[in-house]
Amino acid sequence: MKRLGLAILGVLLAACTASQPSATPIVIERAMPVQPTASFTPLPPTPTITSTVTPQPSATATDTATIAPTSTPVVFTYVFPLQPPSVAGFADGTASHGYPATDIFAPVGTVFVAVTDGIVDFVSFTDTWDPKTDDPAVRGGLSVAIIGDDGVRYYGSHLSAIAPGIRVGLRVKAGQELGRVGNSGDARSTQAHLHFGISRPTTPDDWKARRGQVDPFPFLQAWRAGVNVTPPLPVP
Repeated sequence: MKRLGLAILGVLLAACTASQPSATPIVIERAMPVQPTASFTPLPPTPTITSTVTPQPSATATDTATIAPTSTPVVFTYVFPLQPPSVAGFADGTASHGYPATDIFAPVGTVFVAVTDGIVDFVSFTDTWDPKTDDPAVRGGLSVAIIGDDGVRYYGSHLSAIAPGIRVGLRVKAGQELGRVGNSGDARSTQAHLHFGISRPTTPDDWKARRGQVDPFPFLQAWRAGVNVTPPLPVP
């Protein structure tokens, strides 16, 4: 009976061995536990250096947007108010007038010209000065004033004549004739001369400003020497 059981056991073992391929070992894999996704926090991606660096373009001749243009100062042309200048004589007349002005002495008929480009601002065509009343507003007699393109007013009075075509609002060029030297107004008993005044532009009837606010003497000297010098604009 014991031998019979051993025989049966041997037959069963042989059958099991025959059913399994001898060349392939049996591997038992053990499943790894999976971590829950809720507790996993991914790290942010590391930024690259090239993404944060802005390359600087090289300067070229066309880069005008970042280069401030250099402003060019305006240069005005000036000429001496009497032509030819050689016939004129003048000195600093501020003390004698009591205000800034210069008397330029010259023969009657000497040409009075615009000292710079501008617009005619004031013209007195008639001499209404009366020594009995001595109205200071008409002491200049025949006279012309212009507002220069430089923003300054220039005035010449005691003329013997106004040049043809001169009128308020007319544009004139430096050197253009405005009138002729004389002794009208309160200069009728004095040597012929041009009363020359420099002032800020105001209303045409502002004779106090028109007669002179800036000493013309140094500018007359410069213009006669051919030097372009702009008078300062007087402060009201």
